[in-house]
Amino acid sequence: MGGVKPVTLVVAGAGGRGTGYASFALTHPGQARIVGVAEPRPFYRDRLARDHRIPPSAVFTRWEDLAAAPRLADAVIIATQDRMHAAPAIRFARQGYAIMLEKPMAPTERECRRIVAAVKRARVIFGVCHVMRYTRYTRALKAVLASGRIGDLVSIQLLEPVGFWHQAHSFVRGNWRNERGSSPMLLAKSCHDLDWLRHVMGATCTRVSSFGALKHFRKAERPRGAGTRCLSCRIEKTCAYSAKKLYLGMQARRQRWWPLDVITQDFSRAGVVRALREGPYGRCVWACDNDVVDHQVVNMEFAGRRSASFTMTAFTRQRDREVRLFGTKGEITGDGRHLHLHDFLAGTTDRIDTETAKDGILGGHGGGDLGMMESFVAAVAHRDQSRILSGPDETLESHLMVFAAERARRRGTVEAVRA
Repeated sequence: MGGVKPVTLVVAGAGGRGTGYASFALTHPGQARIVGVAEPRPFYRDRLARDHRIPPSAVFTRWEDLAAAPRLADAVIIATQDRMHAAPAIRFARQGYAIMLEKPMAPTERECRRIVAAVKRARVIFGVCHVMRYTRYTRALKAVLASGRIGDLVSIQLLEPVGFWHQAHSFVRGNWRNERGSSPMLLAKSCHDLDWLRHVMGATCTRVSSFGALKHFRKAERPRGAGTRCLSCRIEKTCAYSAKKLYLGMQARRQRWWPLDVITQDFSRAGVVRALREGPYGRCVWACDNDVVDHQVVNMEFAGRRSASFTMTAFTRQRDREVRLFGTKGEITGDGRHLHLHDFLAGTTDRIDTETAKDGILGGHGGGDLGMMESFVAAVAHRDQSRILSGPDETLESHLMVFAAERARRRGTVEAVRA
């Protein structure tokens, strides 16, 4: 970065996301260094400390202990659980740390507003990990829109095909299965999508309506003969949601990354079986304590007489998001990699390939994880908030869209998005 010293970072929360973002320092040592970590789970804490050669004096069990220590770095990556975002964000802002905060910002509107007020008061660099903004695919799409080739953008349809097994892993058996422990599905999984729609539309959202429910993954839908755990279930072999089929299949293929590394760190067959017998990931999907929706639609009105619709559903094969954009002079369809642009006047269709090379875990989200880290590190190095595409004000706006949509879904109303 032109002779600029590497940015120093500490990590609060060394699970999959925190460790993934931290890996940027291993592949870009001239740009960033990890100098501290706070994580309550010994395996994850010790792994990150070992990988980045962090001295014992900068290794903490709790984020509170890291925050209580003298400031150790230029910036902090906060990748704790959803309900543990507001307190550390506010505390680290007061200490003058630049902050990269995993999405969602926080599970309540009040906490989101408190975070934004704190970072503005402290005048620190701040970004939320809305990584979909940073992909080559999104940048290419924005460039096409800016070129005027489809005229004025009028409306957008966006589909998030979560995938049947991903829903079962993360939102039925996993950490994001119920609102009490995490947040509504629309916030935990799809705040990415509403934020992306706001970014692509380039206009303020004014009103929303929404419909959705937990339809399938509940006790009333449980098939006859199903057990409480997949290892001892009589119908397991005919079940698409079999934990045995999913996780032991990954173990047999010698997979050692997500989602297998979420359920265990013992990748032997015996270790995986033990996790399925004793842990939450071996439970029947119709016998869990989940309450988040498994399908939802959101309709949005934007300034300038524009509109958008969003559909999230569990009942798909897992694949990239699919989008259609409708303009006055043309139409664009996209599948996460390819954009197809149809020109009304010329009657032609152009194809744009935005494939990006994988870069370890940072290749996730179509390269958006890497793009987010590059932008954040550059913003901190040059003290330039504009390098971050997801700063406090617009991020708050897209979160307010989510909260309004949840009010609309629960009340059966059309809700204004309150600035």
